[in-house]
Amino acid sequence: MTHSLSQPHSHSRRDAIAALIAAFLGWLFDGFEMGLFPLIGRPALQDLLPTASSDTQSQWFSIIIAVFLVGAASGGVIFGWLGDKLGRVKAMTFAILTYAVFTGFCGFVGEAWQFAVLRFLASLGMGGEWALGVALVNEIWGSKSRAWVAGLIGAASNIGFLGTGLLSLYLNASLDTMREWMEWIGVGEGTTEFLLQHRGWRFLAMSGALPAVIVFLIRLFVPESEKWKEENRSGSTSLWANQDLLGVLFGTFAGLVVITLWTPDIFAKVGNIVALPATVLGIGAILWGFLLPVRRYMTRAVSAGSLEQHERSAVMRNLLVGAGIAAVALMGTWGSAQQAAKWASFLSPKGAGSNVIEYVVISTALGAILVTLLAPLLADIVGRRVTYVVLCVLGLASALVFFQMNHSYESDHAPFRLLATAFLLGGLTASFYGFFPLYFPELFPTSVRATGQGFCFNFGRIIAAIGSLQFMNLLGLFGSDKLETLAGEAKRLEQISVEANAYSMLSCIYIVGIILIWFVPETKGQELK
Repeated sequence: MTHSLSQPHSHSRRDAIAALIAAFLGWLFDGFEMGLFPLIGRPALQDLLPTASSDTQSQWFSIIIAVFLVGAASGGVIFGWLGDKLGRVKAMTFAILTYAVFTGFCGFVGEAWQFAVLRFLASLGMGGEWALGVALVNEIWGSKSRAWVAGLIGAASNIGFLGTGLLSLYLNASLDTMREWMEWIGVGEGTTEFLLQHRGWRFLAMSGALPAVIVFLIRLFVPESEKWKEENRSGSTSLWANQDLLGVLFGTFAGLVVITLWTPDIFAKVGNIVALPATVLGIGAILWGFLLPVRRYMTRAVSAGSLEQHERSAVMRNLLVGAGIAAVALMGTWGSAQQAAKWASFLSPKGAGSNVIEYVVISTALGAILVTLLAPLLADIVGRRVTYVVLCVLGLASALVFFQMNHSYESDHAPFRLLATAFLLGGLTASFYGFFPLYFPELFPTSVRATGQGFCFNFGRIIAAIGSLQFMNLLGLFGSDKLETLAGEAKRLEQISVEANAYSMLSCIYIVGIILIWFVPETKGQELK
């Protein structure tokens, strides 16, 4: 069977293709940079904290991931707001520059806290770029093409994630060659060692600045959305107020406070008696702050007569439930697929080969590319809500299989089993990232589409960050205290068992998604508003 893309609405085919290419590249590099930290995080922290214990380095690993998730959530709202006020193309340009420049700077840091700060700043752009690109291409391409476009969106970021594994694999296999090239072009020995020590993590981080070149493509060839132009001509875009962004800053601060409470050192001092109620209050504060810009915009729009009260209520419901179903998917990913490389790295006491991490990353990325292309097509056949339920069931099953079947890398079949289950894990947990670009644009009118999408997808990152930091509690639930009485190989095997059970429990978050999806509308076959 063959499929063709429908004629883009109100745009020439050339303009629409230019927008799709630019957005595709933006998502590709977005995935590349998100995939960087799982690869370079451990060697980077070994370099930056050479005298610290492995526990301390693991704590910093969790902190940097959590800070990244908070920053991405904030960026999704901030840049979504810019996209609705200034236009999709201008805001996307700023977002790409933000994540490219600050990711590149990560290669020059000398302290772990500097790494965390730059990852936070870079994540602002990463969170914003997703919402803006999704809004732009959905508004430009015709309705019959949107499932294919959504699949390309999901595949693009995972192609970038695949690129991190391939680049790291190549770099690790050719570090000596790289040193020779640098010596040949006159790079000093000290600089070469600075760039390539500890598996070349600094060189990989600096390569994250490459997306900056996309900006020139966007500014030269990519058209603005006609739907947004209509909103601008009607005057509704002027109803977005700069002072409303203070709410986002407040929400970001609240998110960082909550994350701080759950970091191991602080949590050891305050315990659940402080952390749990503070988290509930913090999530309320984050919601209030992140929703402030869109709430005030809609209040002005209702007063101006450009928005009906019943539309305002529907938007608010879709914002809250949409954030919930995104949080389920994101927590599932960060609690499973994003942990696959780390999991593979300690399965064997002998290391199981120097490139096992890269091979696992490549396997998860290949699975993700395939399934993200298929998920929106399934949603066009059986409907949005049924598809989401199917994806939740498959995501949960793949996580349970991966963590319960891979406890060693030493048997003859273990490498194949690890890579095969990583392929399924990557594909089935990442399937949502082909689904959301199709579904989220349908939940919001053009006037608040970028902000709405940015809030839903990225507020989910806050919940995912808080959820991922519950991992230490889950370890205690499954008997991590027993590890203190063990040593050597017995301790390593028991740790694998405990962590496998904890990751499996964390993946049960998909059950919540199966319930939540029935509280948002079915939008199959509907045109964008």
